[in-house]
Amino acid sequence: MKRVMKTENVSRRILVAGVGAVCAATALVYLPALLPGLFDDGAPAANGPAARATLAARTGAPAALPDLAALIDDREKWLAEHGDDDASWAVLGAAYAERGARLGDAASFPKAEQALRRSLRERSAAGGNLDAQLGLGLLANARGEWKSARTFAEQVRKANPKRWSTYPVLIDAYSGIGDYTSARKAMETLEKLRSGAMVSARAARVHRDHGWREDAWADAEHAAALAGTPPEKAAALARLGDLAWERGEPEEALAQYGTALRVVPGHGPALAGRARARAALGRTDEAAGDYRTVLEKSPLPEYVLAAGELHESMGLDGDARSLYERLRTEAWRNGADGQVVLGLYEADHGDPAAAVRRLQAEWARGHGSMQVADALGWALYRADRAREALPYAKRATEEGMRSALFAYHRGVIEQALEEYGPARRHLAEALRINPYFSPLLAPRAREAVAALGAPSDELPEELRPESEAGPAKTGTEKKAPARNPAAGSGAAGAARTGGTSSGDAEAPGAPETPGVPGTARAERSASREVPGEPRP
Repeated sequence: MKRVMKTENVSRRILVAGVGAVCAATALVYLPALLPGLFDDGAPAANGPAARATLAARTGAPAALPDLAALIDDREKWLAEHGDDDASWAVLGAAYAERGARLGDAASFPKAEQALRRSLRERSAAGGNLDAQLGLGLLANARGEWKSARTFAEQVRKANPKRWSTYPVLIDAYSGIGDYTSARKAMETLEKLRSGAMVSARAARVHRDHGWREDAWADAEHAAALAGTPPEKAAALARLGDLAWERGEPEEALAQYGTALRVVPGHGPALAGRARARAALGRTDEAAGDYRTVLEKSPLPEYVLAAGELHESMGLDGDARSLYERLRTEAWRNGADGQVVLGLYEADHGDPAAAVRRLQAEWARGHGSMQVADALGWALYRADRAREALPYAKRATEEGMRSALFAYHRGVIEQALEEYGPARRHLAEALRINPYFSPLLAPRAREAVAALGAPSDELPEELRPESEAGPAKTGTEKKAPARNPAAGSGAAGAARTGGTSSGDAEAPGAPETPGVPGTARAERSASREVPGEPRP
């Protein structure tokens, strides 16, 4: 057995990093191999940064960025003289993948792949090198290559079903392709194999994707309470801020982000979240300052787009154009959320036809997440193809997650198709979920709701009593459609059924929507959990 000894004696088979997918902000989890001993010989320096990064990896916690940089430097120096050390190559590749995902540094991804492939040359997956094989899955998630990530992780699971570090990779991959049932099952397996802050944080994300808001909040609070390191605690607090933001509570979100920033000053997700919350509260200059700060160190594409739209809403068109231009660079094309962000940018601020091509390519690759469905539907609408857009908008809103943006997009598309009842419901729903969801789009949602006006109090002729409807008809009269008593009616019914009403929801067991695979859901039934409520 090879022995690795360095200034900090960093462990051989400890670090493999993973990327949290979608929609919303990227999150990472270290996935160590958990050998019996953390170090081969001796003990690390008590406060050595590379040792701290490795120790964080053992518990599944994120490392501080300076510690991650120290670990990369440590392994590079070691491998310059010990190029046959397969485990250190796997550690280096995983560390590069995490740095790329957290800092929006796509140049780190080729370095990660080179290191992981070198590890497999030194020792193959068939020979037991599961670290490098899982590392390739993690890297694929970081790049948004969900199907490849699933393949790598499923191979590792087959070789060792009880290796807990495989399941976060599977959860992200399944979520990226839109297989939320498999993601939930992988989460349940992870909970049987492992506990702690990392598992609770992951559960919060899975439950949020299913619309189980109370469960997601409880999980995130649990993660914050269990966090053993400042970066881990800051990540959990930022997740609480995100959940508060998504349900339209900017004051609560601001408090959570502020606490996260006291724990880890300069924490990227917390800074970006605080910018959103400050903008919602009318503190736009402070919000712009937060975006400037976070973009200096973590210029993730979703942050760039959000900053551009804030500046546009402030009338600072020149600053907005400069930020939008950053999204045109090739460096963004390999990020986990890059294609969705670029598609939304092109749809609203660039070339909608280009957005359609980009997002249709993602869909064709099997990337059928809610985020891709929503973005593709919106791009089709912006390209004057509203009829084609609607099935994708329905797909996004009916998966479970309560998203003001998804509801707004669907409402606008329905309005364009003169489906005014559903349009009114979904535009109003967007504002109920989060009246501050976008500095550009939320005001437009309010204008659209006002333009549509209140629903008419007058019943359609076929539903009126005979005395009001005129002479009795003979022959084949139209019958009123049967009403689903479980769904209710109007906006309240739409809220109870996950954003659709009984009048426009697909029936359980309905055929697939043409061009949108997987739209018929076996799980749609009267017993389906209500989005926003705890699971039974």
